[in-house]
Amino acid sequence: MREGRQIVRLWRQGGATALVTLVRTEGSSYRRPGARLLLGRAGEYAGTISGGCLEAEVVRKAAWLIREGAVMERYSTMFDDTAEMPFGLGCGGVVDLLIEPVETPECRAVLAALDGALGGDEVTVLTWLPRTGRRLERAVLAANGDFTFASEGLTELELVKARANVLLKADIDSSDSGVFVERIVAPQRLFVLGAGDDAKPVVSMAALLGWSVLVMEGRAQMARADRFPEAERVVVASAGSSEIRSIRHDDAVVLMTHSYEQDRELLAAVLPLRPRYLGLLGARHRSSLLVSEAAAVLGWTVGACCDRIYAPVGLDLGGDGPEAIALAVIAEVQACCMGKLGASRRLSPQDVERNLREGGAARYLQKQCALDVA
Repeated sequence: MREGRQIVRLWRQGGATALVTLVRTEGSSYRRPGARLLLGRAGEYAGTISGGCLEAEVVRKAAWLIREGAVMERYSTMFDDTAEMPFGLGCGGVVDLLIEPVETPECRAVLAALDGALGGDEVTVLTWLPRTGRRLERAVLAANGDFTFASEGLTELELVKARANVLLKADIDSSDSGVFVERIVAPQRLFVLGAGDDAKPVVSMAALLGWSVLVMEGRAQMARADRFPEAERVVVASAGSSEIRSIRHDDAVVLMTHSYEQDRELLAAVLPLRPRYLGLLGARHRSSLLVSEAAAVLGWTVGACCDRIYAPVGLDLGGDGPEAIALAVIAEVQACCMGKLGASRRLSPQDVERNLREGGAARYLQKQCALDVA
């Protein structure tokens, strides 16, 4: 999504000439279908469609290739001096690229969809790829099932069929149907609850991925925008605030206030919202005590709470210090949100019982955090 932001920024500046989209791969490929590159008039570009193998070649030829409209180009990244296709560099695959001029209604529609996604609008874009006897055509389907854009040449039958396939989640293979279908989604939202110094690298790394980062903290002296320039918003918020209640099921939340009282109130407030990821910073005995108290407040079982919490937060990557911890946290959030999370260190009900039984509650003294306002 960071590339999407860069592409939209270059488009808004004006002077963009060509949009390149990876629509199909065969064999090994550095990027997946949907990767894009936007080319500017002076040779500058935003985005990538390979690991650096193809960009210079495509940038050099794009203006010439699209002189009569959008085209499909196939590139080989296999090392083969006898191949008919360019551009053998040994990466081990074949990619099909759609190259289209920016100043067409179809290209403006997909760039507008990328722009809208940054504001939270998710759409499905269907592109009838150019081929002999047919030019590129495109339709944009909103979440409510209405078309917000459709090329003039598309028939009602084609649109009805396309909508049905999308709504039924039918698998459409662009190599067979000639239609490239992609879902353009909003950036991942990450709520960082806590504005201590160790939250800074968490925010920075999340922003580097293009996520929308919101920092929330109950202490006004810490919740300042100048401390987190990469965050989308920095607000003073307590457990009962509307900002906390705005957390959605597809959001990620990291709880790291370092204040036991704040963590306890926030944990009880966020758990019922059931975010996709909820990480709790702190030692296992501290987290166990927080989970047991949140369960009592909510009337939940400890097991139900453990099922919704990642604690200790972050993957076990090793290392020490704020940056290493931030990397472990962001890696776990990314893996969880992408459905790629394997083993984690999250608490089980048995862990909670054992930590409390072994004196975890006694070892953790509920003193006021040094950063709290007296």
